Amino acid sequence: MSKAAKELRSRYISRNKKFDYLPDTDRYLSASVPPSYKFAIIGSGNIGQEHMRVTMMEGRATVHGIYDPNPKSIEQATALFSNIAGDMEPLTVYPTLQEACHDPDVDALIICTPNYTHIDIVKEAITSGKHILLEKPMATTLEDAHTIAELARDYDAVFQIGLQYRYKAIYSEAIHEALERKSLGEVKMINMMEHRMPFLDKVAQWNKFSKYSGGTLVEKCCHYFDLMNLFAQSKPVEVYANGGMDVNFKEFKYQSEQSDIVDNAMVTVRYENGVRASFQLCMFSPMFYEELVVCGDEGRLKVSENEDFLGAHRPRNQFEIILGEGKPSRIATPCYPSYIEESGHGGATYYEHVYFIDNIEKKPTTTAKVEEGLWSVIVGVAAEQSMKSGRTVQIDQMLKEKGLLV
Repeated sequence: MSKAAKELRSRYISRNKKFDYLPDTDRYLSASVPPSYKFAIIGSGNIGQEHMRVTMMEGRATVHGIYDPNPKSIEQATALFSNIAGDMEPLTVYPTLQEACHDPDVDALIICTPNYTHIDIVKEAITSGKHILLEKPMATTLEDAHTIAELARDYDAVFQIGLQYRYKAIYSEAIHEALERKSLGEVKMINMMEHRMPFLDKVAQWNKFSKYSGGTLVEKCCHYFDLMNLFAQSKPVEVYANGGMDVNFKEFKYQSEQSDIVDNAMVTVRYENGVRASFQLCMFSPMFYEELVVCGDEGRLKVSENEDFLGAHRPRNQFEIILGEGKPSRIATPCYPSYIEESGHGGATYYEHVYFIDNIEKKPTTTAKVEEGLWSVIVGVAAEQSMKSGRTVQIDQMLKEKGLLV
């Protein structure tokens, strides 16, 4: 068994309450390794609390403190920490963003605040010199995303973008087959799909308004555009999208302002190397379903993830690769241990933290670089623009009009 596998097994056993009867001197497999790093979480709502759980679960770091201007988020996060942290030191609650960013006891900052706040928070956080994990999308506009990319370009510490879907079991296997083993030959076509329920409630309902979220195709779909860019292994040159606000939030207002986010869309992307990709979104589905199909000149790969709340049992994750007569084909159910998959986003957030700490320790990883985060926003913004204008958006022209060089 490799050293990494032993460490994972030890963390799992050390959390098992049935071994609590053992004195510390008698613990070996169930021994807890003291964390090496301390994190401050900026934004302690739903995703902030997911980062908190996963930090404590991964084990090499602990959550030292949190900052959030919403008292109810603080209240719930401190209760969660008390429940999962045992006899560790109580959570520090910072009264200001500046104190959260510059606490000398903290090694890294995890930024998971509303999208439109990222630019101002990053400008403060980056002055700390600490390692940074910035949730997706990195910004809501091209200008802000470009500014963040420039700030991070020569940053001495880790600056990681939270595009963690590439670590879901299904996409990890797809990346391995298509990009590492090159089982499909040369990739030619990519198709992605997400069917899901509407956006959930947020503080001040910021995700119901494009000016705060960047629009649905930036806020939610940057994950999928990152995957499309990754499988294409090329830069997008043109984007066409059509979509609408046909079911969700059509009558929803917050403080007299009418919601304006689309709930369905179809997007096509053409890449420099000739790869073509498409994405379909539906946000009024009574279930959660993702699908990726990649076609190469030597085979076809399909993966999917399903959560439909039905009593009938079927695998959450499915994988198939069809290679005809040339190579073995395979049908499988890729998965992580259940406690990891249940920790958030099918286990992707857990491995995002594994690789964040690996990056801190200068180990090789495949985490999303800042430039990749920028390109996921570029595609999203182009799609939003195309949807509004009804015309194909040429990426170079769009960037030139903004005075941006990427």
